[in-house]
Amino acid sequence: MKGWEVSKLGDLLQIQNGFAFDSKAFSPNGEHPLIRIRDLKGGITTETRYDGDFERRYVVRKGDYLIGMDGEFGCYEWKGSEALLNQRVCKLHSFDQKLDSRFLFYGINKFLKDIEEVTGFTTVKHLSSKQIAGIEFPFAPLAEQRRIVSILDEAFAGLAVMRQHAEANLKNARALFDSHLNAIFSQRGEGWVETTLTKLCDPNRLITYGVIKLGESQSNGIPCLRTSNVRKLYIDTIGIKLIDKTISDNYARTILSGGELLVNVRGTLGGVAIVPHSMNGWNVSREIAVVPIMDSLAKTEFVAYFLVSIYCQAWLKNVTKGATYAGINLEDLRILPIMMPNRSVQNEIVDSIRAYEDRTEGLELLYRQKLAAIDELKQSILHRAFSGELSAKDALAA
Repeated sequence: MKGWEVSKLGDLLQIQNGFAFDSKAFSPNGEHPLIRIRDLKGGITTETRYDGDFERRYVVRKGDYLIGMDGEFGCYEWKGSEALLNQRVCKLHSFDQKLDSRFLFYGINKFLKDIEEVTGFTTVKHLSSKQIAGIEFPFAPLAEQRRIVSILDEAFAGLAVMRQHAEANLKNARALFDSHLNAIFSQRGEGWVETTLTKLCDPNRLITYGVIKLGESQSNGIPCLRTSNVRKLYIDTIGIKLIDKTISDNYARTILSGGELLVNVRGTLGGVAIVPHSMNGWNVSREIAVVPIMDSLAKTEFVAYFLVSIYCQAWLKNVTKGATYAGINLEDLRILPIMMPNRSVQNEIVDSIRAYEDRTEGLELLYRQKLAAIDELKQSILHRAFSGELSAKDALAA
């Protein structure tokens, strides 16, 4: 690209690593917001606050650019008030006069993603400030950078509005399903009886959790579901971990055969899903409870729908314990009260919810496709911008 230069980022800016603030001073009502990786995507507020001493160099201000250095590598703009920079998050600052900071912001994520894709890991991927400094970054003359930034700002503002609408519609589609499901369980007719979750299970199998220590990821191990895999009424296999067969065999009590009900009892609470028979032989981590519903006592799908209803979720929330790592004790889960109609009514309810679920899933798929198209368009515009092919007319038309 004519007139463009390429320099290592370490020659164009400074990288400030975060500080390992003492977790003993973390407090939900602390004086200072503390930015952790989980706060970067929102970019406005923090889940954690800090009460204690700190150095001013670890202060983040509105408009600063931050990079998460574990898991997914990405650069984000901080849009909130002053906050503190925690470990495993770094701040880019002191930009060279020939580099527009916003031009860098728009262009750096491609390079971070390239590093992420070739980074090996056992539990989570790690990025170093040395790797960031070593990125060879192409940049145009300053006037051209500012022209490109102006076009991208306008184009991405429009895409952000489109994304907000699509996300709102997706959320509304989910809310429609939840509303229908909750309405069904609020209109109980005659003949419904109260029992407990454990009384609906195979008497020869306890409701219990799985593998305590998963060990290092194996290339040909046994798939082991974690809370990130157990979602609301489905199992997501993205990021599935493989564990050593010997470890899995030591927890034979939770080796899956298919048909069991899974409930997250730690971490990502609220996940409830039925194991498909294709997952026969898989196992689960200790954050997941295996609930072996006995078919002669209840229809597993009915129990699953009941567990994700607002009434059951409220009960589970009420028995959740722990401030920093919330969880549900197995003893509480086993006595969870379940309202049950006869088998014929259970079948009717399941059929009704399935039909409604199919309709709302169609809407959700449509809006997910729109979101994916917006992301693809954004990447296409960025590609043209950093290939020297971007005109205002082309970007805004896209």
